Amino acid sequence: MLSNREGKPVPQVTFHTREGNEWKDVTSEELFSGRNVVVFALPGAFTPTCSSTHLPRYNELAPVFRENGIDELICMSVNDGFVMNAWAQDQHAENIRFIPDGNGDFAEGMGMLVDKDELGFGKRSWRYSMLVRDGVIEKMFIEPEEPGDPFRVSDADTMLRYINNSARLPRRVTLFTKPGCAHCSRAKKMLGEAGYRFEEIELGGGLSYSTLAAVTGAGTTPQVYIEGERIGGAEELAEWLRREESRAA
Repeated sequence: MLSNREGKPVPQVTFHTREGNEWKDVTSEELFSGRNVVVFALPGAFTPTCSSTHLPRYNELAPVFRENGIDELICMSVNDGFVMNAWAQDQHAENIRFIPDGNGDFAEGMGMLVDKDELGFGKRSWRYSMLVRDGVIEKMFIEPEEPGDPFRVSDADTMLRYINNSARLPRRVTLFTKPGCAHCSRAKKMLGEAGYRFEEIELGGGLSYSTLAAVTGAGTTPQVYIEGERIGGAEELAEWLRREESRAA
């Protein structure tokens, strides 16, 4: 039975992290004392759900968490420092601090260390998230105890709703581009100047113009989507941004 530790202090352990080419020990006291911290713990770096959904959404919403009083977002896994650093680099997750719980000491202290022998993983952390204020756990979202790797409640949106149900979320922006496209560069520049983060999908590597046309209904780049709505190319994006600026004035 996984334990809910709301109202209790976090386990006091020492994490063996890597900074550059050097080992650096970091304690629970350093991470949590006098600070508001959100931790999301997961079974393993580079694993599918962790890489495609759990981590990216926390990274995307990090500015909103900060606006709502959170000092730091920590991703924790029973992996070593080399693996966690490689994963951080692969994910371009600049808004997240990666903490390796290599020996599983923190997961064990949390009552979240589980057997993943059937996958060849050995001991790993169960998937959960928690809000820690000054070293004390205020809230935990623990995934249900069922086979597989459930992912229902430890996501970034659930945690953010707990902290502030009225928090304003950033718009989701997707941009289809091609290498060497001046209009694509212009669209990216406009989005950046307007403060929009975006997902870029670049033609090539298996994504052809036929695929672009099938997905977007258009055969030119860029193609911009905001919250699932097709805006169009660079000119249409410029007009959309002008309308948004007028509405905000």
